[in-house]
Amino acid sequence: MTWQAKSISLKCLIHFTALGFLVSQYYLAIVDKLGGDPVEAIIHFTGIGAFNLLLLTLLVSPLSKRYKLPWLLKSRRLLGLYTFAYALCHVVNFWAFEIQFDISLFLSELIKRPYITVGLAAFMILFALAITSFSRLQRAMGKNWLKLHSFIYIAVLCVAVHFYWSVKSEIIEPSIYILISLLLLLWRKQKIKAWFKSFR
Repeated sequence: MTWQAKSISLKCLIHFTALGFLVSQYYLAIVDKLGGDPVEAIIHFTGIGAFNLLLLTLLVSPLSKRYKLPWLLKSRRLLGLYTFAYALCHVVNFWAFEIQFDISLFLSELIKRPYITVGLAAFMILFALAITSFSRLQRAMGKNWLKLHSFIYIAVLCVAVHFYWSVKSEIIEPSIYILISLLLLLWRKQKIKAWFKSFR
């Protein structure tokens, strides 16, 4: 199988898996099959789904370089866009079901719950990365595109903190996610150092 065929097959798998899980979860919510608190279930699912996809996006480049899999890089943008799609659903679910589009309530929640502020910062970064991920904008931005898209390192830290602060009692799962995030960032430490130097 050529690397082009491998790339296409991987993209089809990503579409099938990411979109399939998302649609099935909303279907279960509609038919009231998500347990006693379907709102909490759908908010958690979309949030943790976005986090998993974000970590996979970070994993693509080092895996591709380490094991010489150039076709793997072709999936990075798709994974990033699905990360944003899940994050967008997470935010919309929160706005629609938790605060019911009440702006004053949202502002008070930002003050009372710092994890929402951190999560919003991560979402804004993901939004900026999603809208600038297309080839035409990449060419127009030049080197600034690389600088902007390296903010993914900040985003993953914000998401990890958001997840940890948002749980009320069970901290084992968010702690594992923090560890995985730090390991992935440590794997890319040279690139992160170069990114920080680029701002000097």
